[in-house]
Amino acid sequence: MAQTLYDIVVLGGGPGGYTAAIRAAQLGLRTAIIERERLGGVCLNWGCIPTKALLRNAEIYHLVRSAGDWGISAENVRLDFSHVIKRSRGIADRISKGVEYLMKKNKIDKISGSGRLLSADAIEVRAEGKATITVKGKHIIIATGARPRPIPGVTIDRKQIITSMEAMALPEQPASMVIIGAGAIGIEFASFYNTIGTKVTVVEMMPTILPIEDKELTKVLVASLHRQGIRFLTESRVEGITAGPDGVTVNVHNASGTQELSADVTLVAIGVQGNVETIGLESLGIKVERGHIVVDKSYGTSVPGVFAVGDVIGPPWLAHVASAEAVICAEGIAGRNPEPLDYSTIPGCTYCHPQLASVGFTEEMAVAEGYEVKVGRCPFRPLGKSLAIGETEGMVKLVFDAKYGELLGAHILGSDATEMIAELVLAKKLEATGPDIFRTIHAHPTLSEAVMEAAAAAYGEAIII
Repeated sequence: MAQTLYDIVVLGGGPGGYTAAIRAAQLGLRTAIIERERLGGVCLNWGCIPTKALLRNAEIYHLVRSAGDWGISAENVRLDFSHVIKRSRGIADRISKGVEYLMKKNKIDKISGSGRLLSADAIEVRAEGKATITVKGKHIIIATGARPRPIPGVTIDRKQIITSMEAMALPEQPASMVIIGAGAIGIEFASFYNTIGTKVTVVEMMPTILPIEDKELTKVLVASLHRQGIRFLTESRVEGITAGPDGVTVNVHNASGTQELSADVTLVAIGVQGNVETIGLESLGIKVERGHIVVDKSYGTSVPGVFAVGDVIGPPWLAHVASAEAVICAEGIAGRNPEPLDYSTIPGCTYCHPQLASVGFTEEMAVAEGYEVKVGRCPFRPLGKSLAIGETEGMVKLVFDAKYGELLGAHILGSDATEMIAELVLAKKLEATGPDIFRTIHAHPTLSEAVMEAAAAAYGEAIII
């Protein structure tokens, strides 16, 4: 088999992989990327992007159906589910082609096939069941991502018992759906399908949905989603799932006993696991713990010359984290001595309606860490902008260190929360204080005024509440 020498070979073409390849090429390193399917990985093809397209469809459908509230007449409103899916897939296709263009623009060699490490500087690529080429690199970056985690003893048939991948491309809209898992993926699909008319029940083992988020805000979110029609069963364990000709039966046990839930489809959304199998990690002795590759602060594995970034190294399983890790990894290999990633400044976003976004400590976490805190809240309801656009649900909640005033955590529930959180991520990264935030002029009328007012409220200086 032919052999080609590169400075960096990237295994996996998702956000971590293609970002690492692009940054390496920008730094003058000869780079190749190996991908067995389509560039963009799960995020661009089956995750972040197409799901947001689906959710946008749901938002528009909801808005048109409530047109009468705005003095607009809209009759016989209906949703063409197949067109909604087609639009989502088209957007994914377009972005994947965009990544292909970026590879060409940056003179990165794209190699199609499945890669397996032969050594710390060589990867065998296989396609259609046979080896096609051995790619050699001075450094290797593993970015093979993650896949949906199954429930032990439950077979995912991808028709009635499905994962998030099937949920965004079903052949027809189900009349009913049970979603197992109330993390971001489960809640986003619950919001989408409920809005377009599917009867949705969400089952979660933990006491609340979105367990890593602020409890005060998730309680408000649950109330909102419940009003919209979503049923929640928290502190409930799934004991079995059976698929049959009339649908799916889910056996659930909780404090009330055991009950059967019936639906057309069951979506399993209990998390993800790293793609660490069949890529040669064992033969090289690369350390793996709990299904994820172990790395140091520079993303080096236990084998010199081999690095790993993104979902394959564990939580937080977020595309923007994978991209940030990829840049740091590539710059480190190039000798740039980059600043390590501060994982306390990673924003988390859930794109349901209303949206939830956060960064840093929750109030409970800050207290548990020994901080004396100042907490400020501002609901959206008093804001002129929220009333004007008809989006009054939710609030901004900010947590500050009482001693020094530094922002410890920020939490937003409401319209465009996932856009608004960027200001507070920057504030946290720059160690901004409460007064820094509320003495920064925010344009009027905007939703972002709630950020200013929440900070002021923590210091007893709020104006509108």
